[in-house]
Amino acid sequence: MRIVQAFKKENQSWKYTKSKVQLVNPLVLVFGNRMLLENEKFIKEVRAEFPYEHIVFGSTSGEIVDSMVLDESIVVTAIEFEKSSFKVKTANILDFNKNAQLLGESLYNTMAKDGLKHLFVISEGTFVNGSSLIKGIERGIHDKTLISGGLCGDDAKFEKTLASYKENPKQGEVVLIGFYGESLEISVASFGGWITFGPERLITKSNANVLYEIDGLPALELYKKYLGEKANQLPQASLLYPLNVTEHDKEHAVVRTILGINEEENSMTLAGDVPVNSKVQLMMTSVDGLSQGAFNAAKLANANRIKKPELALLVSCVGRKLVMNQRVEEEIEEVKNVIGNEVTITGFYSYGELAPYSGKSSCELHNQTMTLTLISE
Repeated sequence: MRIVQAFKKENQSWKYTKSKVQLVNPLVLVFGNRMLLENEKFIKEVRAEFPYEHIVFGSTSGEIVDSMVLDESIVVTAIEFEKSSFKVKTANILDFNKNAQLLGESLYNTMAKDGLKHLFVISEGTFVNGSSLIKGIERGIHDKTLISGGLCGDDAKFEKTLASYKENPKQGEVVLIGFYGESLEISVASFGGWITFGPERLITKSNANVLYEIDGLPALELYKKYLGEKANQLPQASLLYPLNVTEHDKEHAVVRTILGINEEENSMTLAGDVPVNSKVQLMMTSVDGLSQGAFNAAKLANANRIKKPELALLVSCVGRKLVMNQRVEEEIEEVKNVIGNEVTITGFYSYGELAPYSGKSSCELHNQTMTLTLISE
């Protein structure tokens, strides 16, 4: 595996973290600020610097490169696989009447299955139901092919997100990257670092990822009581106080953050499903708690590997970034302390993370976690 990596801010020159060399048919991952991805001049600069065919774009709530967390930048990581290969498929949620499950099924059906080792998702993040997307992708999977990835971000604006493959970034795109080859070793882990507080309540009315009632009371009204003065900062304020959701037939809880609110219906739209009869509880954290969570995620991802990772794809939540603020790079440093300085690190801050629980093969949508995908040939 050969990797070239660089980052750039507007009106500044490229800065390389990995030496600039010519690669053969690389997978090029471009994670960047949404406003820059909408700038055609800037995209032309990216294409000129990395004149390759297989370019994948995704907007972010912060860009990760090496041990740095950047804002208002573009991070490009070009990966040449020497013993293995990749395929990229894409579809737009707007062509599926915003039905993420149908889109997921369609995307997976177009992906070649022979030798498929892993699937990595870079998805639109403002109106795709991440839980439904995973259900659709997994519907056709009969082996233990793992899925990881994330929902694109837009800082803390929640206005729109962008993604694409080959084309210029646009709204509604979901990109699925398949990795192939016996020589590949890919491990995944996800961990949060949040703790629950307050009473445990019951979801009494919901529809997929829209939450209407908790304990028979309007969900938004109840949530605002907990937020107090911060209620007028919704949905951004919800990133500091996510919900811990335990479905009645599941062993593990998932964390859910709020993507939008509907004042008329007194409802909240979350990044993933919140089924009726699920138990729900508020959560909170600290900078040290999140740093420890990142450390735990790295330990889990690195634990049973045969080879040392060469590439680390990190997807962390925008809520973590807001809590950690100026100390946000501490969670990247914790990851680096575990996986080593020689590993190329890239990734982004997201509106949702995709990964299975430790020891499981089925994928889940997570919020407020650090998720790692470690790759070597």
